[in-house]
Amino acid sequence: MSAIDLPRNLPLGQRVLFAIPLLGRIAKEVTYGDSDNIYYSIAAGLSLWGIAILLFGIPGLYIPALAMVPVIWTLLILISRG
Repeated sequence: MSAIDLPRNLPLGQRVLFAIPLLGRIAKEVTYGDSDNIYYSIAAGLSLWGIAILLFGIPGLYIPALAMVPVIWTLLILISRG
């Protein structure tokens, strides 16, 4: 049993996202959990990026940023379409 009560009929995209083991739990907590969870997940993401920079140096800085280019590009297209 989950600690968060979910609606009975979730859209397909949310069901697929929530089924991913680690990311799904984080997304579920941010979407339906406490309102402060978004700040904790942002802090965790920035901390992981900082750890990658400490471990791998310059590639740890620019490879995650480079990997986010298609995501941001898609978001910009979705925003511009309304």
